[in-house]
Amino acid sequence: MIAALEAVIAAAPFRHMLTPGGRRMSVAMTNCGRNGWVTDRSGYRYTGCDPMTQNPWPQMPAAVFNLAARAAGAGGFPGFTPDTCLINRYRPGAQLTLHQDKDECDFSAPIVSVSLGLSAVFLFGGLHRRDRPRRIRMHNGDVAVWGGTARLAYHGIAPLADGDHPLTGRCRINLTLRKAT
Repeated sequence: MIAALEAVIAAAPFRHMLTPGGRRMSVAMTNCGRNGWVTDRSGYRYTGCDPMTQNPWPQMPAAVFNLAARAAGAGGFPGFTPDTCLINRYRPGAQLTLHQDKDECDFSAPIVSVSLGLSAVFLFGGLHRRDRPRRIRMHNGDVAVWGGTARLAYHGIAPLADGDHPLTGRCRINLTLRKAT
């Protein structure tokens, strides 16, 4: 899987996107699949082309697609066919504040999250930002699936602790698979 991701990253390198408010995200991102999630001063959205290169996003590796489909099925969501894989790279200190994944067209499809490399604390809250999130330690190879009534739960990643992992070095890679269209 790492070799397949390296090919994706070579074609669509990681970048630190800007939020609509102009803040630089601490998490570096790229995408693969039919669509890619992007953010800039004009807002959050999915696009079929990488805005840096104007090329289509790299194809989603079969190993990534198959893992997500199997995990979703095991989590009670058979037939999941992701068209988007957001790839996040966290270096020590990087975090992702509580947010909802709500830019997709179909909320009946689950979210599948795959953790690679350094362990991180996944924050999983409720349907309101003020709901206190649970803190769940995610390790290399862990997969989380959420959907149904939890599909719009607020979630994020606490600041990543420093460390070194034999697979990814001083970072964590997270794959978030979705059905955007």
